[in-house]
Amino acid sequence: MTSLARPHIAITMGDPAGIGPELCLRLFAHAHTKDLCVPIVLGDASILARVSQRLGLKMPASVISPAQPSRALRELSEPTVVDLHAIDEPAGIEPGRVSATTGRAAFNYIEHSIEAALSGDVDAVVTGPIHKEALRAAGVPFPGHTEIYAARTEARRACMALTCPDLTCTFVTVHVGYRDVPRLLSVQRVLDVIGLTAAFVRRMQSREPRLAVCGLNPHAGEHGLFGDREEERIIVPAIEAARAQGLTIDGPLPPDTAFLPARRRETDAFVCMYHDQGHIPLKALAFDQAVNVTLGLPIIRTSVDHGTALDIAWQGKANPTSLFEAVRIAAALAAPGPGGLP
Repeated sequence: MTSLARPHIAITMGDPAGIGPELCLRLFAHAHTKDLCVPIVLGDASILARVSQRLGLKMPASVISPAQPSRALRELSEPTVVDLHAIDEPAGIEPGRVSATTGRAAFNYIEHSIEAALSGDVDAVVTGPIHKEALRAAGVPFPGHTEIYAARTEARRACMALTCPDLTCTFVTVHVGYRDVPRLLSVQRVLDVIGLTAAFVRRMQSREPRLAVCGLNPHAGEHGLFGDREEERIIVPAIEAARAQGLTIDGPLPPDTAFLPARRRETDAFVCMYHDQGHIPLKALAFDQAVNVTLGLPIIRTSVDHGTALDIAWQGKANPTSLFEAVRIAAALAAPGPGGLP
């Protein structure tokens, strides 16, 4: 990709019964997106056509089959739908209904996006929202996007990052129950996430990061009064090792005061121990703007930071801002030079 070329970005349609199809159609209509990249939606054209007709949103003129070698993804120059025909009976799909059929289709789109990115046919992937119950009903053995992309790309280490203009959080553990979090923590895992976080900040801001690490327990353990001394045994050694590598890093911080405005102003990213520790403050601050990025993959993958919103699916009520932001960040990461890939 030359400095003047627009990156080719694959966008998965997400669960067909959710708001993903509407978001994709709104992305096609977003003028700024066309300046940033060549958007290529991987999904079912029949579902997009139904939503298009229902909501009065325009379908793109270019709809192709993945079996069209004469129209390789790299040759595309306009917004395109790659029709994967993952749904045998599209007329039977009901908006807002969880089913194995839609879960299987969403996983199909994801697998095609990984293949396209690993083969170099696209520069980045942006994922639409999936439904975890639908994935499970379809027999998909992964709890979410992060785990799928890490496993399918054979990433040695990976983690979730959520980012918005006011806050960036990364996560040592993600889609697990609270009782499982302590046993999944280790000095090496915390240190790996710190390293991935530092690299992400460097890529996005072109400077050395200022990081903070949250404790696991209330009051960051209060010197062993709460928890099983996870702070002393695991988190503090990881922070000390990161400092020995030259990183500027604070912690472990009491989670209930870590995200106060003054701390956010002086911190580029927060390393969190579990899912809600970072999701709650970030979504409270910027639910419609936040973007999910998987760090540590051999490909670029960003995502909306919200669910399928089944209660408003196909109703014209979905806010596309998070998808627009996910595409913007994917394009920035795919760009050559500062802020892009090494």
